[in-house]
Amino acid sequence: MTTVKEIEQAIERLPDEEFAQLRNRIVQRDWKNWDAQIEHDSAIGKLDVLIEEAHRDVASGGLRPL
Repeated sequence: MTTVKEIEQAIERLPDEEFAQLRNRIVQRDWKNWDAQIEHDSAIGKLDVLIEEAHRDVASGGLRPL
């Protein structure tokens, strides 16, 4: 099994172009995971409190509609 330390050392040895490719793949995976988490949280109502708060702020004049 490869350890994180070994992976880090291998990354340090990558040429710049390959490092950029790896970085882009990691960023894309991170965004995909983030999107999935937001979709899940929304589906189970975890974000409803934020929506309600925004509606209250709009109604009180604290925000304006987009």
